[in-house]
Amino acid sequence: GGEPTSTGATYGSLVSPPASCGNGDPTCNTAIDYPEQIDLSVIVPVADLANPPSTANHEGHNSGPTIWPHVHQRITQAITEHRSTLVFANSRRLAEKLTTQINELWWERHADEILDSGPESPLARAHHGSVSKENRREIEDDLKAGRLRAVVATSSLELGIDMGSVDLVIQVQSPPSVSSGLQRVGRAGHQVGATSRALIFPTHRGDLLASTVTVESMGSGRLEPIRPPSNPLDVLAQQVVAIVAMDEWRDDDLYSLVTHAGPYLQLPRSSFDAVLDMLSGRYPSEDFAKLRPRLTWDRTTGLLTPRSGSQRLAVTSGGTIPDRGHFAVMLATGDQSRRVGELDEEMVYESRVGEVFALGSANWRIEEITADRVLVTPAPGRAAKMPFWHGDALGRPAELGLEIGKLLRTFGEASKTPGLDEASRRNLAAYLSDQREATGVLPSDRTIVIEQFTDEIGDRRIVIHSPLGARVLAPWALIIAHQLQDRYGMDAQVMPSDDGIVLRLPDDGSANLDDDLVESLLVQPSDVMPLVTRLVGSSALFASRFRECASRALMFGVKDPRRRSPLWQQRQRSAQLLTAAAEFESFPIVLETVREVLQDVYNVPELVRLMQQVADGDVTVVKVRTSHASPMARSLLLGYVAQFLYEGDTPLAERKSAALSLDETLLAELLGTAELRELLDAESIRQVESRLQCTDDRAARSDDHAWDILRVIGPLQESECE
Repeated sequence: GGEPTSTGATYGSLVSPPASCGNGDPTCNTAIDYPEQIDLSVIVPVADLANPPSTANHEGHNSGPTIWPHVHQRITQAITEHRSTLVFANSRRLAEKLTTQINELWWERHADEILDSGPESPLARAHHGSVSKENRREIEDDLKAGRLRAVVATSSLELGIDMGSVDLVIQVQSPPSVSSGLQRVGRAGHQVGATSRALIFPTHRGDLLASTVTVESMGSGRLEPIRPPSNPLDVLAQQVVAIVAMDEWRDDDLYSLVTHAGPYLQLPRSSFDAVLDMLSGRYPSEDFAKLRPRLTWDRTTGLLTPRSGSQRLAVTSGGTIPDRGHFAVMLATGDQSRRVGELDEEMVYESRVGEVFALGSANWRIEEITADRVLVTPAPGRAAKMPFWHGDALGRPAELGLEIGKLLRTFGEASKTPGLDEASRRNLAAYLSDQREATGVLPSDRTIVIEQFTDEIGDRRIVIHSPLGARVLAPWALIIAHQLQDRYGMDAQVMPSDDGIVLRLPDDGSANLDDDLVESLLVQPSDVMPLVTRLVGSSALFASRFRECASRALMFGVKDPRRRSPLWQQRQRSAQLLTAAAEFESFPIVLETVREVLQDVYNVPELVRLMQQVADGDVTVVKVRTSHASPMARSLLLGYVAQFLYEGDTPLAERKSAALSLDETLLAELLGTAELRELLDAESIRQVESRLQCTDDRAARSDDHAWDILRVIGPLQESECE
């Protein structure tokens, strides 16, 4: 792309290369004739982000010092000044909250007009992945037709949807990445020669710093590189089942076909054969016996043939979008097939019949909660609670983190970034000055700051300041927790984020960050990859990713595609499979999960590079002690509590290791339990035995079914099979 050619808030030509140049090279960089202008502004709606003023709501209650009412007012004002506006938020919950607050402000300001003319349509509506497809399409059509002034969206409107003419884009909080921000801004002025106008509203001082660097990178066209997945074995397993379900194949021919696809050009034959072993049920374990083979592989002739049900499985369980365990929200009256949207499983478990929640800019009353859906009726005008959804945020790209580090290193250049309003410049300068005054030095791409202070209950807090992003810092946090446990026996609570790592250590009486403790926070470059590979297997992240990989590989069949499978049941089944698969080093889904975590979720190579720079002295480690948390540390501590709210996908083996060890004999004497055989009915015992031996109504109905039974109950004599 071209360099910026103008000053102020307007950036010059950001040109994109054509799909293919004259010589057929898709990477050539010839400029095109229709450069797109972007006009970016970072807006801080209060004088001091560190101490925002208190405001009173429409009922006269004081909301305390918070920036949000001021953000809502400025966004509402901007929407009313334009014909069509897209407001982007980084989460579905924030999108719903913004929509509710914007509409309430709009209705308050136009209360008299609404009373005279009757009910008014909302100023904005929410658009995200948990709003039903029909409602999303209706919202998009209303915005394009001018019936709706604004849409508050997540990444659901970032790519691939024609939104017609949009005058303005508003981004609340810093975009997740430079490329994401550029995609969102490009939604406005989507005509040849038009200018894309966007406003970015940071909500705290750390967010202002990230927004400043993102805006500067967008203006100069410095985008993060694209790294497609390499050799994803779960998708390979799914595609192999689908291919073989349609026709018989030779293994050599299928391998040749697979390695002509871009992601599998370097696929080893051993990995391909391991996938076939898994799909054909070769792994010898009783725990695997309940997983039915998806195809038959004759290793003598190399012939791959489908098993019964494989085609139906590929059709009903295919796809790469992971199941997050959402409940469908359906109308309880009238057309009960009408879908309103989706709610998170944990949010549903915390809800009760009669409660009112907001979804898609409307309020709904819960009438009934079934095993797979929530039945609702409209509840306009009723006070509603905000729903929540759990989603995976990959974290800040390392490339953007390095740009933030460069800006922090130059310090005086930060406030010179074009696109900042006067309040933004003043707040950014004050933020960096306060941080440097508190710690004496700013973290950057060449400096890591380790800060120690004592919290309100007397425990030590250590904050490692580095802007490289969670994809780099999360694996580092894993290593730190391990080394503190290994060296000191400390069960440290460690939380990584995009701007650093927060540690909470029990107070052992030491007053300073001694050299030995600092050394335990660092790691030799050559040890990074082996340590992360070994430690990640016991993390909740690995368990959740394993569940998703196993589902994509069609390990878990869908009994009825019309009904959802509860997420907690999927977790249990996945935990059992993981326990069995851990015994086999070549099990493809374990290997794929490790690959996905190390390459797609974490950025381990960048962590290795960082540790090498520390070892070579190119990156300096500075340790400081403060009387209380520095400004940057306070920003990190905001997200500390949320880390421990939900257990999530804790591995089953970890739960077992935490179980109590009891003397069962002494417990039986204490409780005075009776023999179990005295409590069981003889007919019940016979029925259970019949089920386990697969006789009567559970007898084999086909050759494939007979093979599945033998895998579960073991070898049988011919006379026992009658």
